[in-house]
Amino acid sequence: MSSSWKKTRTLGGHLIVRAPNWVGDIVMATPIFEAARRSVLAEASPWTRLSIVIRPHLAPVLAGGGLDEHLAPIPKGTSEGDFLAGLGADATLLLTTSLGAAWRAFRAGIPIRAGASLSGRGLLLTHKLVPPSRDGRRVPIPTAHLLRDLAGLVGLLPKSIHPLLDISSEAKLRAHELLQSVGVHPEEPFVLCCPGAAFGAAKLWPPPRFAEALEEICGPRGWRAVVTGGPGEERLMDAVAAAAPCAVSLSAEMRDLASLKELVRASKLLLVGDSGPRWYAAAFDTPCVSVMGPNFPELTASSLEHCEVVRVEGLDCSPCLQRHCPLEHHACMVELKSASVVAAANRVLLNA
Repeated sequence: MSSSWKKTRTLGGHLIVRAPNWVGDIVMATPIFEAARRSVLAEASPWTRLSIVIRPHLAPVLAGGGLDEHLAPIPKGTSEGDFLAGLGADATLLLTTSLGAAWRAFRAGIPIRAGASLSGRGLLLTHKLVPPSRDGRRVPIPTAHLLRDLAGLVGLLPKSIHPLLDISSEAKLRAHELLQSVGVHPEEPFVLCCPGAAFGAAKLWPPPRFAEALEEICGPRGWRAVVTGGPGEERLMDAVAAAAPCAVSLSAEMRDLASLKELVRASKLLLVGDSGPRWYAAAFDTPCVSVMGPNFPELTASSLEHCEVVRVEGLDCSPCLQRHCPLEHHACMVELKSASVVAAANRVLLNA
């Protein structure tokens, strides 16, 4: 990757780090947030203040620890551009890749705007990194690596790319209450299953396959399975639990991103699609099996010490990166058998 650095601008003062808009990307960015926090505390650092600008419903992902005082959720009913302008920052590190994010930072008058030169926004950036391309197309590289390299544009040096998450005592208590509400003791061994995908239907593995895998994983071990998900995924959660005698669903309970951290941390295994909770597992070194369909595996090829990604290889149409299967056969998910997922689960549990 190549970078552009305008030396006429001096780094220092109030730094905004604009968080990504997907749970998984936020978790992958946590080493950058921590590096920024440490930089503000260091005497020799040019940065004196840090604001992590984030969509309000995603702030609980980062809450519960040392980042709390730096979180700056965008107030509901306030435009992001106006909010940025009101912060009076000297620089912003954009961990999003949209044109709109760069445009809002430019309109807010932030002097230094650092980020990836993607989505046609290069002219709006003062400090930019150009991801590698081949034959006019972007080369898929791990998102965690890209985020680490972007941090260097503003002088931040993450110690590693391993995700870091904190859990508040309130979130732990809420998670334990959730488990007890469905008859699972917090100390009881259980597999957590997150069958949903906010990205779209193309990432969804059929509920009967999830159920088959849960039965094969939990049955021989005498474990329970707890099925959870985000807003609007209740029918999907219930479909998985109804088809798996070992499973219970949290669909009737109030769920949130903060208590989900403790559910993942406390579980013996996370069985998940290609979605954000996978990165919760990476942060807590929880064994994980991730079922992947239309995505590039290279984009998430990091923090795999306790995780296996299972996908159908050799399809001409994959990865398509589409929210819905354009060919309507959904082969990347339909052809993925539960036996492959169970075998992966047995391997990661054996090495845990």
